[in-house]
Amino acid sequence: ALEPRRLPVVLSADEVVRFLEAVPSLKVRAALTTAYAAGLRVSEVTGLRVADIDSGRMMIRIEHGKGGKERYVMLSAQLLAILRTYWRLARPKQWLFPGRDATRPIEPTTLHAACRSARAAAGIGKKVTVHILRHSFATHLLGGGADLRVIQEMLGHASISTTQIYTHVDQKRLKEVHR
Repeated sequence: ALEPRRLPVVLSADEVVRFLEAVPSLKVRAALTTAYAAGLRVSEVTGLRVADIDSGRMMIRIEHGKGGKERYVMLSAQLLAILRTYWRLARPKQWLFPGRDATRPIEPTTLHAACRSARAAAGIGKKVTVHILRHSFATHLLGGGADLRVIQEMLGHASISTTQIYTHVDQKRLKEVHR
């Protein structure tokens, strides 16, 4: 028998805000906000270069997505404003989110550790990871009426069946709201 896939943990929009507000470092908060607002994997956020932010087309170029595929994702006006503020203060040169050594990007472990401490600081009972921010992004998009194919494109899923897990999360949330 096939094991039913466990539904991903999803944060409410309010929990996302509380979580991000609990991240003390400007750079790390900007990186985690980008992960949520663009639905990125941790490797995709850490690999962003300043040049990947295309404010003219309101797109973010993901150079090395899963499977080495390049894709573009939406850059919302809110995220652009946050990134502009961050850029003015931090002035990153090559990497959008540089590591301790500016010639290298921030380490995924830095973002993972920040998720754990911000979750605790915000008093959120659920597990919070960069991937859970990605799941939350997809679920919030779906809840807002976005098309499943559009979400598939944005998340860079090769197969629509991977994206369909979010329809189950959304139905589960609808039932809870209805109750």
